[in-house]
Amino acid sequence: MLILNKISKKLGDFQLTDINMEIPEGTYYVLLGRSGSGKTQLLELIAGLNVPDKGEIWLDGEDITNKGLQRRGIGLVFQDYAIFPNMTVFGNIAYALHARRTDKKVVSERVEKVSGELSISHLLGRSIQHLSGGELQRVALARTLITSPRLLLLDEPMASIDASLKDDIKRLLRQLNSKGLTIIHVTHDYREAVSLANMVGVIHNGRIIQEGIPDQVFRKPVNKFVARYSGIRNFFRVEFREENGVWSAVSKNKVVIGLSGSFYPDEGLLIIRSDDIKISPMRPDSGSENCFRGTVIDILPSEFGMEITIDAGETYYVDISSDTFRKYPVTVSSEVWITFSPDACVALDSKM
Repeated sequence: MLILNKISKKLGDFQLTDINMEIPEGTYYVLLGRSGSGKTQLLELIAGLNVPDKGEIWLDGEDITNKGLQRRGIGLVFQDYAIFPNMTVFGNIAYALHARRTDKKVVSERVEKVSGELSISHLLGRSIQHLSGGELQRVALARTLITSPRLLLLDEPMASIDASLKDDIKRLLRQLNSKGLTIIHVTHDYREAVSLANMVGVIHNGRIIQEGIPDQVFRKPVNKFVARYSGIRNFFRVEFREENGVWSAVSKNKVVIGLSGSFYPDEGLLIIRSDDIKISPMRPDSGSENCFRGTVIDILPSEFGMEITIDAGETYYVDISSDTFRKYPVTVSSEVWITFSPDACVALDSKM
């Protein structure tokens, strides 16, 4: 297990502040944040490239706060791969073992083994100069994995890879994790977190502002920043009201939205995921608590299929699949009905 206890570090005008993390062995942890949020700086502290001003770093019960990179048993793959251009693929992978003066036969056996696992055995005699981004990424991973690290750190591993190759690298990383390797993966792309992580943290301005399993973080964000990062577009400033134990939210345009649960603030933000809203050309059967008639004002392709923008007293963004769109074709200016469950509504305090 990796434990970070109240880690702080000042780096020029920027500061990491009171970072606390517990990452169990075998976890695939994605640290998500925008450029300049502190995610790479935190990775460098874990790796041993820098030392915190305050706090402790523990790995498998050992305090490694002040240990050097070579003594931590941690593998780090840089965003730009840091491959030696004057060496062959074999030379790059074997470099760490040669530096430790490992027996040549052992070096050859281990290079053959790790290159086979990463499907790059056929590249061992090649120069680095003519490899693709995906091949370079595998060489960088092989060079790190040959040292049998207890923990693998990845700094934006998809940043320089063509879209067509990303699925192959993701599949490879999932395989490594399934064999028990703990991975911390730094990225700005929330889709990487969704497809890879079993635990995710969101970092902003040097602080981790939310952490948990992906479904919990992205479906129940703690503030507007996390909500926007996870692709949520439906935000409504509302007043929360209670009558006979039943709560509702009233928007600035006087749209009343039914809620589940209790104990809401006086006012705040209400968010609804676009894929939690259902669309129909006809009024649904009675019993739908949040059911509104609206007018389609825009239709755009999206990664989910189609994004339909609807004016139903407030502006709603609705994601539907291409199959649903073909089944219920709508056009701009057509009237539709939208419905969503009270459970789909997430309330945020306006101060957050």
